[in-house]
Amino acid sequence: MKLPSILRRTPFRLTLLFLALFAAAASAILAYVYFASASEARTKAERDVRGEMQVLSGIYEARGFDALNREVIDRTLRESAFLYRLEAADSDGQGTGSLTVLPLETVVDDQQWTTFVFTDTDAEGRVTRPQVRGVQRRLKDGGMLFVGQSLSDTEAYLARLTQALWTAMGIVLLLGLAGGVLVSRNLERTMGRLNKVVTAVQEGDLKARAVVRNSGDELDELGSGLNTMLDRLEGSMASIRHAGDAIAHDLRSPLTRMRAKLEVALMDAEAGRIDGVDAVQLALDEADNLLKTFNTVLAIARLQAAAGRTPDPKVFDAADLAADMAELYEPASEDKGLEFSAEIERGLMIEGNQPFLAQALANIIDNAIKYTPTGGAVMLRARRRSSGEIEYSVTDTGPGVPEADRERVIERFVRLDNSRTEAGSGLGLALVGAVMEAHGGRILLDEGPGEYGGFGPGLRVALVLPAAE
Repeated sequence: MKLPSILRRTPFRLTLLFLALFAAAASAILAYVYFASASEARTKAERDVRGEMQVLSGIYEARGFDALNREVIDRTLRESAFLYRLEAADSDGQGTGSLTVLPLETVVDDQQWTTFVFTDTDAEGRVTRPQVRGVQRRLKDGGMLFVGQSLSDTEAYLARLTQALWTAMGIVLLLGLAGGVLVSRNLERTMGRLNKVVTAVQEGDLKARAVVRNSGDELDELGSGLNTMLDRLEGSMASIRHAGDAIAHDLRSPLTRMRAKLEVALMDAEAGRIDGVDAVQLALDEADNLLKTFNTVLAIARLQAAAGRTPDPKVFDAADLAADMAELYEPASEDKGLEFSAEIERGLMIEGNQPFLAQALANIIDNAIKYTPTGGAVMLRARRRSSGEIEYSVTDTGPGVPEADRERVIERFVRLDNSRTEAGSGLGLALVGAVMEAHGGRILLDEGPGEYGGFGPGLRVALVLPAAE
């Protein structure tokens, strides 16, 4: 038979384990209390009996057997707390005292301790059988004297104590069991809500979220973690859908253009105006542009999949990367008739993925060179900001970007009207933004040096990164 789900929960099983451990510990404590109390009662009884025996032995030594016999009779009649039995050497089992017979038939030494069960009646006439602890002594004339004490009061106390402890243990076990059921039920209810969220997500509902009670416990942490994971999953799926739609939309034009060029090249080749090599070269150029677009989209997807974590991070000097970029792009600037300059501070340590950062920096330098008219200028800087962050910046004297469009140009496949005449896919700054997000940095677009001599207002693009710790 399958147990109810609430009884199969881990909290309920842990509750049972705790209760079992508690019961074992309580039983050990109960046994210790019982035996310690019994030992203490036994020791006290022996001490009292020893004192009483000394008193009676003193009477016997001082005044003889007859005086001792009278004293035993007198103490028995007074209902003393002790039990007595006195027999003369030749009494043939006859004697005096509260006991009818001696507990021991013979005594090995002068005196001997013993414990036995004594049948008696209490004040209400009920038969009792308490234990008696006493000592039996052989007198000089051969007689026997026994003095003992009943342990009935101690036994009654131990019985009450044991009953109270067992009752308390039973109450605690019942309360613990009820608490375990309650905790398991609450946990089952909470886990049930989480399972509903997981089931909904499995069925395709990425909007489902766990309820967070703000109690600060581990279930809230689990729910918050699950919600964060679902937020990222939903964002990733949205990015994938957006990328797919954008790629399908944006590649339609280059694919159409590629087909048109191939069709024209085919007609020109058939008419003898060009040869087949030129036609194939056109197809290869268009295919390269498509592959470049795909590679850029895949790079952005990889960075966004990192979810704010830098892929393969290493600590390096940002100044070295800036110097390499300056050396790489200075000739290209001069070929276009641009003035290229660089201001680079040293000792700018950052932690990141150097290839991705190099690609981001190359994109903004390439854009600056591409959109700055001949005779203009491009400047690359690498410096430490007053906040301690590391900043790359590229400033040009080109047409710039209107302030209203500066946030939009970082999005994928966005190209402004003044850039339509240049080749490109609109993914350059989108890749830069993805690189900054993965490195915990940010991209800033500001106006350049302003309009002067027919140039401007220009654009300043800054990449701000946290310094390495």
